[in-house]
Amino acid sequence: MPQLRKNGLPAYKRIQGTIVRRLESGQLKPGDLVDSERELARIHGVSLMTARHALAGLEREGMVLRRRGAGTFVAPPKIHFNKLMSYTEQMAGRGLAVSSKLLSLSVIDTEQEVAARLALPASSRLIKLERLRLGGEEPFAIETVYLSADEFAGLTEARLDRISLFSVLERDYGLEIAHADEEVDATTADPHSARLLGIAHGSPVLRIRQEIYSTKGRVALYVLGLYRSDRHTLLIRRFR
Repeated sequence: MPQLRKNGLPAYKRIQGTIVRRLESGQLKPGDLVDSERELARIHGVSLMTARHALAGLEREGMVLRRRGAGTFVAPPKIHFNKLMSYTEQMAGRGLAVSSKLLSLSVIDTEQEVAARLALPASSRLIKLERLRLGGEEPFAIETVYLSADEFAGLTEARLDRISLFSVLERDYGLEIAHADEEVDATTADPHSARLLGIAHGSPVLRIRQEIYSTKGRVALYVLGLYRSDRHTLLIRRFR
């Protein structure tokens, strides 16, 4: 039976909370050594088994790495794709400061395949937004977003390097996002993508194509994302 604290919260949860708060405050950074099971047991007055249970839970969540004979270390941050959220929301949920570098923002009329995904005529004018997404100072992803230039006129004037695109679309255009259909596969980084992401040419990256639907049942955005595979995990729940 798990050891409890006075308010009934399992002791292993208390240990996890302490470690998470140190991560969020910046006291612990990726690669730092975390207190050992024996040290945690002594500090919190619990059994070795309870301390081990706490670290095992953090490891399952991808927050720490346990290396046999070396100790437990803070893991590089990862983003879990288990809910349709903006990148800003995803990063905030991991306690990471988010920022974006605007790579390009233009209106085009030559992307026939993309127009078709948006259920628009082939020669439609599209807004093309390409951003490098960062968590802290580290590049995490390259995202290219396409939208109808007629439906979202004026969007090119927004400061999309500083604020969430989802929030702008909801606030200024009344767009309510419902769900996304996604295609996920693995590919390798070309020289341009590798340079932006800070990885070696040919490194594996996760490629996700999203058709994001509004509550009106129409495709409002098409997003092509290239994500560092060492910083992202895709969680899938299956039912029988």
